[in-house]
Amino acid sequence: MREIMIKNLVRVYNLGHQRYSPTWELQKMVASHVHAKVERGEEPGHTLLLVQHDPVYTIGLRQSEYTLAEEERLKALGADFQRTNRGGLITFLGPGQLTAYPILHLASFAKGIKWYVCALERTVIRTCQMLDVLAETSPHTGVWVKDKKICALGIQGRHVTTHGLAFNCNIDLQWFDHIIPCGIKDKGVTSLSTELKRDVTVEEVTPIFLQMFSDIFNCEMVMEGTLEDIKK
Repeated sequence: MREIMIKNLVRVYNLGHQRYSPTWELQKMVASHVHAKVERGEEPGHTLLLVQHDPVYTIGLRQSEYTLAEEERLKALGADFQRTNRGGLITFLGPGQLTAYPILHLASFAKGIKWYVCALERTVIRTCQMLDVLAETSPHTGVWVKDKKICALGIQGRHVTTHGLAFNCNIDLQWFDHIIPCGIKDKGVTSLSTELKRDVTVEEVTPIFLQMFSDIFNCEMVMEGTLEDIKK
């Protein structure tokens, strides 16, 4: 008899526009709940948070070159500044960008961290293809349109994942002019709107992204309620 594969259930919360700091605290809370459920032998409660952040520059584990003076310079532009425990260097998060934080128990997908990164990249590449944008991977992490990054990745966690990806839809790209995005020199950034020469909103991209995520991760996705619901 052929074995029937049971799909993982991923609960999706669209948080709308949020500051970075409370969303990071929310990630940690959800990740803690997932850990606890796994320890009790329960269904993990895989979760995907979608958000558009208020303008913020974030940096990863390699923080030594980002001094307090550099932090103040960037804050003076009107953005927050946040030090995090994700992989990668500096990037910008803001309105017009689909930011996705999958909080998954990786072993439930029977895959490792390398597979996970590649799966996120494939999800974005397929989303771009559905919108007639040719995107690809490169030796650098993330998703690229030629030599311009359209989606940045920065993750943490080998058992339960946190952080995630930032997919440029109709974000103001001038915010990136003040940094070397992801520490990669001689490369640029782009967005779906720039590539398609029309306004491509996060609202247009989200359902396509979710379908591609469901296909790549072989999971069932359920849209849940509000930020207050997830805290219950």
